Amino acid sequence: MVCTIDHLASAAGVGVLEKGGSAADAAVAANAVLAVTAPHMCGLGGDLFALVHDGSGVHALNASGRAGSGADPARLRAEGQTTMPHLYDIRSVPVPGCVDGWLALHTRFGRLPLAEVLAPAIRLAATGFPASPLLAPGASFIGTLQSDYASVKSVGDPIRRPGAARALEAIAKSGRTGFYQGEFGQGLLKLGAGEYTEDDLDREQADWVTPLSTRVFGHDVHTIPPNSQGYLLLLALRILEGLDLPEDPADPAWAHLLIESARAAGHDRLDVLYENATAPLDSAAARRALVGAPDLPVHAKKGDTTYLCVVDGDGMGVSLIQSNAAGFGSLLFEPSTGINLHNRGIGFSLTEGHPAEYGPGRRPPHTLAPALITKEDGSLRTVIGTMGGDAQPQILLQLVTRLLVHDQTPGEVIGASRWALGSGTGFETWRGGEVVVEVEDGATWGPGLSERGHRIVQESYGDGFGHAHLIDVLPSGMLAGAADPRARIGSALGR
Repeated sequence: MVCTIDHLASAAGVGVLEKGGSAADAAVAANAVLAVTAPHMCGLGGDLFALVHDGSGVHALNASGRAGSGADPARLRAEGQTTMPHLYDIRSVPVPGCVDGWLALHTRFGRLPLAEVLAPAIRLAATGFPASPLLAPGASFIGTLQSDYASVKSVGDPIRRPGAARALEAIAKSGRTGFYQGEFGQGLLKLGAGEYTEDDLDREQADWVTPLSTRVFGHDVHTIPPNSQGYLLLLALRILEGLDLPEDPADPAWAHLLIESARAAGHDRLDVLYENATAPLDSAAARRALVGAPDLPVHAKKGDTTYLCVVDGDGMGVSLIQSNAAGFGSLLFEPSTGINLHNRGIGFSLTEGHPAEYGPGRRPPHTLAPALITKEDGSLRTVIGTMGGDAQPQILLQLVTRLLVHDQTPGEVIGASRWALGSGTGFETWRGGEVVVEVEDGATWGPGLSERGHRIVQESYGDGFGHAHLIDVLPSGMLAGAADPRARIGSALGR
């Protein structure tokens, strides 16, 4: 089974499974298609994290890129900058890690030739695909920056990306050399004008790391360690497990306790999240005492990301997330291939001496936080994740609680109304207790949350509350999955 935001990507993944490919092959195939058809959310110029369960255990992949050798925080401070530039500035662009992530997954867990895995994406890039409901609205503006999108006026208009096709063909033929030392890499060096060196591009951006895990509600929940913010999900779950949770998720007290657990877990995130930081999971008891405390600062961002998950017939599961950070990322495009470049560097600090300070070879703090759940015997239970910027751990907290505590079906879990902290706009830091609640699907939390002191904002059902997907392995061994209808074109396909 394959769950993605796009039927073209899901179909590519299922096609790979039908040819005997592994879940890792299918995940790479699906992500490669999304890199072509959803450049407003992900792409070859972005980063990637993944969790894999192969029967022997859980394996974690950090394919987030590092800042180039020319990274100079003092120069930015001298320019008067207090935060990292967001758009139109190459300094917000670490070396993209996505392609190294694909190659690491394929090398370790793949079965089919790489060319066969990437073939659907190459075909769509070369021959064209229809503009999706999510891509079309922004394509007219992007067309002023990159000619591949210039002719898009409405949903369904055809788009061809010949430069992306060439880049994918080079990867299929020559691996990372074809990309990082090929047409894309040479163009990135020129565009960087000293931000990167050839050695920066020679350095692999993907590392297999020890997953971050915790036992909660009778299961083990796994995610990526820092520089990912995935620890916030695990910490919030541990805080929540010690609270008196109502049996009915429609009860406003349910939402209140989850909101307070998320706030207690994340109030100091900007200070403690950086590459190789020790996740503060042992602080759950002390943070539980903060539940209900007024004026806890919380930092919220909305991002543009794609999440997908796959489970194959042999039981291998892959939970994969890939992102540009903001929309089309930095709004910079490698000029030869037209591939848009992410702006994950916005996660760096410009405070001198901060452990997340922008600097050569460093990885920025990341919002990306895929998850994977195993049973007490170590067998795979669930692959799960969402897009949503800083809200990812908050959304996952709701989904995992519905799944593990309330035993809801995947469709119920994914379709249920959600809350998110913050205004849901931009990449600003905010403070206070504002809670955004979906107004559709009978959300009943609003009045009860207001009575408990939360400032409530109601927003329509949409991507401000994430595009979440999950695949659950049932006790019978059958698979049950759901793709998020908030994506409007999402699909969960089985083979």
